[in-house]
Amino acid sequence: MTEGYCVKCKAKKQIASAKEVSMNGKGGVKRKALKGKCPSCGTTMFRILGKA
Repeated sequence: MTEGYCVKCKAKKQIASAKEVSMNGKGGVKRKALKGKCPSCGTTMFRILGKA
C-alpha cells in the first residue's frame, strides 16, 4: 500500500518513512495523501489516497 512513483528514478518503489498528510482538494475538500522519501535517491514521493 505504501508504493508510489519516483519521478527521478522513473519507477514504482516503496515509500520510505511514509506519513499520512491532508491536502486541499477541489472545492476546499481535504484529501488524504502519503508523503515520504524514495529509498534509492532520497527524492520526496507523494501518493494521493482514495476517499475510503
